[in-house]
Formats: sequence, structure tokens, C-alpha cells
Amino acid sequence: MKNIAVIGAGTMGNGIAHTFAQSGFKVQLVDINEDSLKKGISTISKNLDRQVAKEIITEAEKNETMLRIIPLSDLENAVAKADLVVEAASENLQIKTEIFKKLDQYCPSHTILATNTSSISITQLAAQTKRPEQVIGMHFMNPVPIMKLVEVICGYTTSESTTSTVMNLSEQLGKTPVEVNDYPGFVANRILMPMINEAIETLYHGVAGLQEIDTVMKLGMAHPMGPLQLADFIGLDVCLAIMDVLYEGFKNPKYAPCPLLVNMVRAGKMGVKSKEGFYDYNESKKAEIPAAQFA
Repeated sequence: MKNIAVIGAGTMGNGIAHTFAQSGFKVQLVDINEDSLKKGISTISKNLDRQVAKEIITEAEKNETMLRIIPLSDLENAVAKADLVVEAASENLQIKTEIFKKLDQYCPSHTILATNTSSISITQLAAQTKRPEQVIGMHFMNPVPIMKLVEVICGYTTSESTTSTVMNLSEQLGKTPVEVNDYPGFVANRILMPMINEAIETLYHGVAGLQEIDTVMKLGMAHPMGPLQLADFIGLDVCLAIMDVLYEGFKNPKYAPCPLLVNMVRAGKMGVKSKEGFYDYNESKKAEIPAAQFA
């Protein structure tokens, strides 16, 4: 494993590229949107600057890391020599399906195709290829350079060799890989998202206010961040997409997304990425939006 291609230069994609490059791998960072690509490279540079300021790495190590990352908008060229591709595009089945069809066509026969999906079926994506045994989930946590966990998800036909390679590779990145099986939400989001959804339901029904709910969970359950603030950080659109996958996958009403979450996403209130969600990130960071908006 020498050449890595990361598809998508957004929050997760640039974090994955950063992590691989800092661990000594040559990385092709791919995005069809040139502005997104430039923003992704800029974000990596700024995050490395923070590591330099904290004396985690040196300026020379930062420069070496940046030189290992090659931004490209041409998918076919970017993956032509890849040993591993990590897809980190939008959490949308149709988008991911089209990407995997192209990757199967463009990549060498030995290439492992991984997806950073947080809930979509690995088996379903693998079925779009002629190499299903080489398709696997590699679910990093956000922020990728900091969080240690990698959920390694085996599809129905993922081979032991592919799994072993990705587990070992994750350890080379300084991560702790945990192998799980391919069911809706896997482990992390099957447990986390219903909790976040229940917190939104609690707010929706007026049981308590926004900051009160987050405070109870932080101080009472020792969570580093309240569930509503965490939802903002993840992205409310992503939370809704995962809840939809859980609901569709299990056909169980307990996974139905809260109407408040649905309406907020429809209104474009996505959380930190849109500068407004349960909290307002425009004027002063984490300033509470008036509670009347949730009535």
C-alpha cells in the first residue's frame, strides 16, 4: 500500500487525506469541484499549522506532508495507480453507486475500494463492481486527524485478505480499527443517531430547552459534547440521511426521524456547515438560537 486516492475533499475527505499523508503515504485528493479541492487543501494546511503551533509536528514535517498530497479533479487519472481508494463523497446512495461503478472501471485489478460511508450498505456498493471481495467500509470519525477509531465494515462478500489489509493499514495510521458487520448504521451510528434523534424529540416536545438537554448529557453522562451540539457538528443533513437509512433498513418506527430534524434540514439549517442549526454560529460561536424557533 503506497498510493492512496481519496474521493471527496470535504470535511471527511480532507481529514482522511491529511491522516494518510502525515503517515507517509502518497495521496491523490480528488474532487470534481475545483473550489472544494482548493478549500480542502487549504483546510489541511491550516490544520497542520495548528499541529506545528502545538509542537506536535515541525514545520518541515508539515511541508513534507503537504508535498505528499496531489489535488486532482480527473477521477480516472487520479486512481490509475491506486492501491487503495477511500470514497468520502456525500452520504447519498446514488452518488456513491456511480462512483463505485467508475472506480471498478478505472482502478487496477488489485485495488481495494473502501468507503467512508457512515450508514450505507457495503454489500450494496460492492454489488456495483466486479470485485465485491475487495470492497470494504473504512468509517473514520470526525475530526479524522484526532479521532482514533476506524470502523472497518465487512460486506457480505468482503474477503479475509481485504479485511486484514485494511485493519493493518488503519494501525499504520495510528488508529484503532474495530471490525463490524454490514447492517444499517453499523455500530457507531446505530447507537449514536437514535440517541441524537431522541434528544431532538425531547426538545420538540418541550421537555427541556436546548442548553438544558445538552448540559444533562454532558454533566450527567460524561459526554464531551451534548447531543444537539454534536448534531450541529456532524451536520443535520447527515444525521437525517443516516436516520432515513436506519428507518428504511429496519422498517421500525423507533428509527423514524423527528419532524423537527426534517424541517430544519428542509429550511437549510444544517448546523456548523451552514452557520446555523440548533445553535447559531454567525455572530458568536455557540450562541443559542431563540427557543421560539423550536416551538
